Amino acid sequence: MRQRRKAREVALKVLYELDVLNIDVREAIELFWSNFDAPEEAKTFSSLLIEGTWHNKKEIDKLISSCSEHWSLERMSRVDKNILRMAVYELIHCQDIPPKVTLNEAIDLGKTYGSENSGAFINGVLDAIHLKICKENGREKAGDITESSES
Repeated sequence: MRQRRKAREVALKVLYELDVLNIDVREAIELFWSNFDAPEEAKTFSSLLIEGTWHNKKEIDKLISSCSEHWSLERMSRVDKNILRMAVYELIHCQDIPPKVTLNEAIDLGKTYGSENSGAFINGVLDAIHLKICKENGREKAGDITESSES
């Protein structure tokens, strides 16, 4: 399994834990790694995603809420909500990752860990968020990005 894919899966699991339990981010990360192992690259990237997503959660949740018609955050499953949060963090703060990769990875996580409709739901919300981010930054939606290898 590619390291960034593994890191995203770890990040989703820890973000879910943080959403359920009232514990410190570093404590949650350390708890996970005390029970599981992965290459250092996966550990580093997952920690970046977890901490970045969690520390920017208010800003991210506001953006998700503004682009998810008829769906409040409270109505979303915890899995879908945390996949969206992580993907939005990547779109905003990880400029080295092509948006198409972020969207595809989030959709795949939804199909693997979410419900039967999670992939389509995540796709719709992230597409709206990506479009909004592009408009706010005065650039075209990156629909013609060439396929890249796993980022």
